[in-house]
Amino acid sequence: MDRTVTRTRKTAETTVELSLDVDGDGDAAVDTGIGFFDHMLDSFARHGLFDLTVECDGDLDVDDHHTVEDVALVLGAAFAEALGDKRGIRRFADRRVPLDEAVAGVVVDVSGRPLFRFDGTFSEERIGDFTSVLARHFARSLATEAGLTLHVEVEGENAHHEVEALFKALARTLDDATRIDDRRSDTPSTKGAL
Repeated sequence: MDRTVTRTRKTAETTVELSLDVDGDGDAAVDTGIGFFDHMLDSFARHGLFDLTVECDGDLDVDDHHTVEDVALVLGAAFAEALGDKRGIRRFADRRVPLDEAVAGVVVDVSGRPLFRFDGTFSEERIGDFTSVLARHFARSLATEAGLTLHVEVEGENAHHEVEALFKALARTLDDATRIDDRRSDTPSTKGAL
């Protein structure tokens, strides 16, 4: 089963070109123009074992919001397309990931019903050229487009560590939930569809 997708999104604010292999090795090539965001997407790919390429030309002269949001939307849509009818996936997963004094927890249901809940705050407003609260917005946009029920919590004393723990927890959880269970040949739902 090939779960590789290439998607493009072009608006007046951004142009995003993205490819995703859900069953990859964790290879990433990312260029969004926001150094810390590139670092987070690379970490997401590496820890989720997703092969990911992202090129984004965004209106960074305005701010970082459109770039982060649009990359998340395209990534979410890529996951939705790659998973198709979700036949054979595990569907549910949860992980807690620490990074020094910070910890993030993520619980996911690849349900087809987008819902997002977030508990926590970020200790600093900015990390380099990245606005910290956009990590929460990234997760929400990803959940909306991928059709995920996603619950996230973050705590710590350093925004870099808090956001990085969030991206790593999100990656590990999505890897777990999207893995194929060899014992299952159908879609994991009593309805027969997700």
